[in-house]
Amino acid sequence: MGGEWCTVTVAELQREGILLVEDGNHGEYRPRPDEFVTAGVAFIRAADMDDGRVLFQSAAKINDCARKRITKGIGSPGDVLLSHKGTVGKVALVPGDAPAFVCSPQTTFWRSRDERRLDRKYLYAFLRSPLFHAQLATRAGETDMAPYVSLTSQRGLSVLLPPLSEQRAVAHILGTLDDKIELNRRMSETLEAMARALFKSWFVDFDPVRAKAEGRDPGLPKHIADLFPDSFEESALGEIPKGWQVGPILDHARLMSGGTPKTDRSEYWNGSIAWASAKDVSQSPGTFLVATERTITARGLDGSATQMIPAFCSVVVARGATTGRMVLFGRDMAMNQTCYALASTTETPFALYCRLRAEIDALVHAAHGSVFDTITTSTFTSSRIVLPPKTLLRAFEERAAPLFLRVLESTRETRTVAAVRDTLLPKLISGELRISDAERFVGKVA
Repeated sequence: MGGEWCTVTVAELQREGILLVEDGNHGEYRPRPDEFVTAGVAFIRAADMDDGRVLFQSAAKINDCARKRITKGIGSPGDVLLSHKGTVGKVALVPGDAPAFVCSPQTTFWRSRDERRLDRKYLYAFLRSPLFHAQLATRAGETDMAPYVSLTSQRGLSVLLPPLSEQRAVAHILGTLDDKIELNRRMSETLEAMARALFKSWFVDFDPVRAKAEGRDPGLPKHIADLFPDSFEESALGEIPKGWQVGPILDHARLMSGGTPKTDRSEYWNGSIAWASAKDVSQSPGTFLVATERTITARGLDGSATQMIPAFCSVVVARGATTGRMVLFGRDMAMNQTCYALASTTETPFALYCRLRAEIDALVHAAHGSVFDTITTSTFTSSRIVLPPKTLLRAFEERAAPLFLRVLESTRETRTVAAVRDTLLPKLISGELRISDAERFVGKVA
């Protein structure tokens, strides 16, 4: 490590006016239950941080009365957020266009107050490094409560500071890879949204049928427009296109379940077969699941109730706190018994996925459980949905499949870029890897 690099405690950086570390208000200053509203100032908890991003849109919101009472943890664009209670170690960078927000008592902001001495994007990189997380791990168990790193403990942590030019170089290299990952994420979201919007137009809002019924041009190629009727009829679900059917979702899908190989049989585990759990499905960062936390062997597959689930099946969490979360499998893999997989029987897997996404809230609402909702086989068999003709489903699939396959390609690419980033990060932070070498390598990857 270069001689100009130094290690400084958070407390020292705060005394010198370089860094401010502050968590959200505790006790009587915290928002009360009746002060949470649908639109207001975002109240950021650990759950609102994901893969370096702050999920402002889905975060809880507080009203003006609660915000005016809060005196600590008032966030700002450019802050680096750290979760320090319950879930310890999530890190996110607040973008420059962030809405107004405050930190909950679970989160802390780390704010560079002098970017001539501490680059905020370098700070973000450092807080993601193994060097920093090793420090957190020694503090997280200091109490007998849930994992917790107090504000006092955080101020005793150390920051490794290279010269500013090297801070900015590290931030630029890692930021280039982060930008590529974010670009892929946004593109994938847009592509899926396009497919789902088309599905909604055709099979939920029935726009082409309405256009034909009103004598308007549906705006589709003639061979596709001719597949839609020009009138409606009554059904158990209300008005639907004439000639279409109502029935269970399983009229167009085959249901599969999973299982868990015995955990005391070492020969069943750590093989070449991906094995998905509810955690894998729930925490998947995108549409497709392409890798899992655990793997099993062929012997584990044969010696248990699990089975191989084909690629492009829709997989839904069936029990627990995340019931209803769903993904598409991006490859053949096994899964455990907390999920159900649905395989299309009409050769239209992406139409099936869009249908499930449109129906999942109703399926979860129909589920039952003593503590958490539980989706069962009867949830699917008793469901009632509009069933379009297979010819129309295939026409949709021809348009949607290229979009989803681009999402899958982007997902695989993102995984590769993230692996490169995670390999470079500790080497750059420690000074083990020369900046010039890393820049050449990143240029080839990104």
